[in-house]
Amino acid sequence: MKKLLTSLPARLLIGIILGILLGLVIPEGGWGDPVMQVVVTVKYILNQLINFCVPLIIIGFIAPSITKLGNSATKMLGIALMLAYVSSLLAALLSMGAGYGIIPNLNIASSMDGLRELPTAVFQLDIPQIMSVMSALVFSVLIGLAAVWTKAGTTTKVLIEFQDIVLDIVTKVVIPVLPVFITATFLGLSWEGTITKQLPVFLIVIVIVMIGHYLWMAVLYGVAGVYSGKNPLEVVRHYGPAYLTAVGTMSSAATLAVALQCANKSKVLRKDMIQFGIPLFANIHLCGSVLTEVFFCMTVSKVLYGELPDLGTMILFCVLLGVFAVGAPGVPGGTVMASLGIITGVLGFDDAGTAMMLAVFALQDSFGTACNVTGDGALTLILTGYADKHHMEEQHLAVDL
Repeated sequence: MKKLLTSLPARLLIGIILGILLGLVIPEGGWGDPVMQVVVTVKYILNQLINFCVPLIIIGFIAPSITKLGNSATKMLGIALMLAYVSSLLAALLSMGAGYGIIPNLNIASSMDGLRELPTAVFQLDIPQIMSVMSALVFSVLIGLAAVWTKAGTTTKVLIEFQDIVLDIVTKVVIPVLPVFITATFLGLSWEGTITKQLPVFLIVIVIVMIGHYLWMAVLYGVAGVYSGKNPLEVVRHYGPAYLTAVGTMSSAATLAVALQCANKSKVLRKDMIQFGIPLFANIHLCGSVLTEVFFCMTVSKVLYGELPDLGTMILFCVLLGVFAVGAPGVPGGTVMASLGIITGVLGFDDAGTAMMLAVFALQDSFGTACNVTGDGALTLILTGYADKHHMEEQHLAVDL
């Protein structure tokens, strides 16, 4: 699965380039119209299939994550969960604030100005979701918590097996069709004229997001240093290999072994907090991915729909995205896959918006993952500070993930 997911950005990049080039050469009228009708039809059907899988992904990712964490619930686990959620939420709000301040000043023309009109689909195959996105989220949280409260071993095993099933669906169904969906979407956008106008904007946005990663890492390590009373540079200076590994693997889980080696070199981190915190945060702390997704969502909204989402909608999106980040798997694209439901349900993105988010997010996901992994060191330093302040003796702590 990891190999397949890791190759996704390259396949999406090929799909984007192919779609843009085909969109530039297919004419308006003549043989171009039936070709575009087929493209629109394929895009519609694949979008229906992907949207159908969204509630399954939410249940499969969120509910089992709650039961796994609950099985080993301790005071330190609660603190770690709070730290991971608060970090992701604040990163999202920081990105949102930057989006409202920066995006209106970018040279983004309305996507409706002077564009061709896409032909209608040959036919429409509707595949309704088994439940709404918010129903899936609430169901996941309640069933996960109830399984923990009642120590329902059978239900917990079923949820974990269901997670394996959903991961297989993502691996063998959603991931393989994504490049085709992306190609069809970008072909349509290129044929309309949207992409040729807005490509420079996305290049600028990627640079802005990377700067945001470094700013947030600086904030995390600054707060960790102040709270723990220890030098945060003694942690972050060892994280170079983990950062580079995360850039290459685009997976917090795949980077775990290197991250543990880097953290163990630090003289200020407690060994028990390293053994407990680093593996846990690799699965639940996705601040860089969240920061990226929020800014990209706002940019895509401006590009495709001509306006930014209103403040209330964005705050709700950030609050929910933090929950999805905690439950998302630490694999490439895990955050954006888990949050497809709120991208469509809260922000109201259509198939073009969803496709653009998946493509742009995947192409730079490596740097978001590197921010996640490096930020784990800061949260582990906070845990070390908490343990020292409360005079906790060094002990073996573990979470069954």
